[in-house]
Amino acid sequence: MKITVYGNELTSWVAAACLARSGNEVTIVENTHSDDDLQTIRVLVNEPGLLELTEQQITSGRLSRSQQSTPDTEIHWLALNPDEISRAKSIICAETTNPNTQRLIVNQSNFGVGATEQLQLLLTQTDQHDAVYIPDLIQEGNAISDFSTPKRLIIGADHEWSIIQTNALLRPFSQSADNIQVMAPKEAEFTKFAITGMLAIRIGYINELANLADQIDVDIDVIRQGMGADPRIGYHYMSPGCGFGGQNFQEYTRKFSELFEQKSNPSLLATVIKENEVQKELLFRKLWQHYQCNLKGKTVTLWGGSFKPETASIDHAPSLKIIEALLAQDVRVQLHDPQALTNLQEYFGTNQKLRYCEDRYTALENSDALLIVTEWQQYWSPDYSLMLEKMNSPLVIDGRNIFDKEMLESQGFTYIGIGR
Repeated sequence: MKITVYGNELTSWVAAACLARSGNEVTIVENTHSDDDLQTIRVLVNEPGLLELTEQQITSGRLSRSQQSTPDTEIHWLALNPDEISRAKSIICAETTNPNTQRLIVNQSNFGVGATEQLQLLLTQTDQHDAVYIPDLIQEGNAISDFSTPKRLIIGADHEWSIIQTNALLRPFSQSADNIQVMAPKEAEFTKFAITGMLAIRIGYINELANLADQIDVDIDVIRQGMGADPRIGYHYMSPGCGFGGQNFQEYTRKFSELFEQKSNPSLLATVIKENEVQKELLFRKLWQHYQCNLKGKTVTLWGGSFKPETASIDHAPSLKIIEALLAQDVRVQLHDPQALTNLQEYFGTNQKLRYCEDRYTALENSDALLIVTEWQQYWSPDYSLMLEKMNSPLVIDGRNIFDKEMLESQGFTYIGIGR
């Protein structure tokens, strides 16, 4: 099939690369200049394996970059920014003027509930022109696998022709899916928002419980295990921490909250979003309290800067707020992250108080505290003796509860967790 993918976000590049790998002739039309070096496109560098896959597909000739779609494109895949719906409408008006051609519009953009119906109204009224919605269900850090071997698929389509075309398009990827649901585009859009909102609420609730557990001297890890053992609840998205981040997750949550507000309905999401920003400052507050509101001249180590493991992305990451707060208190910050150091250097620039360390133990030198911000696997079982040797003060503030509290305290550390 001839496919044109529009956009320069993670969703567009993943779709373009994976569709090309399955044998399609794909053109990606970016929002920026198509002659930019792939190495400079941050989403390609941030996502594991995506740059390499994209380069492979370009070399194979199945994927090309252009400022416009190729002639006779059968499928136009919209993976645009939320504020680009006017561009989407322009694309449809330009590409579907001939009623005698087949044109399938796949909308995978976060335009809001009802957006695909708006796009459908712009199409030439023919049974071979249709718009469908396929929710973006990929997660950063695992995007290629999520797209190529999804566990479930949701297709928002109203007409038999577009359902058949979409099934054929997704056939290389749907073999692994345990569940494929077809529903109206508006319902599919609402479902995507509802899923994201539910996950955000679960995170917000377990964080609220953890903060309460701190106040009444209860171990939230024990409570979490008791809750998760209930089959009605489970453990998914039930780990307390120092706040969630990520561009897509944050954007969908915010937009869904705005929909409630537009309909004059009070929303749990509005509270979750507000409290999540407060939660991002929790590790700083715990450090501030431990040192009796005087951090001047201290050296603090952060392990983890990306918003989650297995990605270099720092979009809305808790580390950003923590670092800003520490620098404002004249603290020397020593930072380690397996992948995100380049992005953090671009974000903060040159600062004599901020040291970027390629080695996690080097980041601990003369440190008065270690803050665990991102739960990278390599942080879970460190060399405790070396840590004690490197640090001025053996204080660990664990923002992801990755350590065993009793184990660290038996080694001579002062341990502060979330709800522990």
